[in-house]
Amino acid sequence: MDRTAKFWDRIAEGYSKRPVSDEAAYQKKLEVTREYLTPEMGLLEFGCGTGSTAIAHAPYVKHIQALDISPRMIEIAKGKAEAQRVENVTFERSTLDEVSVPDQSLDAVLGLNVLHLVSNKEGAIAKVYRMLKPGGVFVSSTVCLGDTRLRVLKYVAPVGRLIGLNLKVFASKELKDSLTAGGFEIDYEWRPAKGVAVFMVARKPQEL
Repeated sequence: MDRTAKFWDRIAEGYSKRPVSDEAAYQKKLEVTREYLTPEMGLLEFGCGTGSTAIAHAPYVKHIQALDISPRMIEIAKGKAEAQRVENVTFERSTLDEVSVPDQSLDAVLGLNVLHLVSNKEGAIAKVYRMLKPGGVFVSSTVCLGDTRLRVLKYVAPVGRLIGLNLKVFASKELKDSLTAGGFEIDYEWRPAKGVAVFMVARKPQEL
């Protein structure tokens, strides 16, 4: 955990200044997510990075609790929120495993570019499911390296561990299967182009 936090601390400054690789795709993901948001909602984002997405969604919900493993990322995110006078986002250094949230208390959870970095994907999905109210949504955007057949992939995970990343290799079908096995229904699925992250909105069913 410490090595992972230190890795993200080291790159935080450059990460915060780097432009979005596909601005049109990013804006579409924001737009689709907002279709599920309402002003009275409470939302949690884990792996929030330097806070850009949480800040972008802040005007559309009541409150956002945004988490990241990197203290430096959180420091930058707080600075952004202060500069933009965003007051309904709480940034904190934490992980999904560590955070304590009552069951069935959240309307939406965001996990963007992070499920391929957690040690236990199924465990993360199960915790998100417990935190969500019936009818709540889990919005994710996930790098699914298992969808490519490149031979170099067998070296990806070991190299990731060397630099402090716990990178998991799985296919988009495996991710979808994990979500449905965890009780979710897939409400929306989109991939801007071959080989890029898969964007999904999974819904916790309403209680019968």
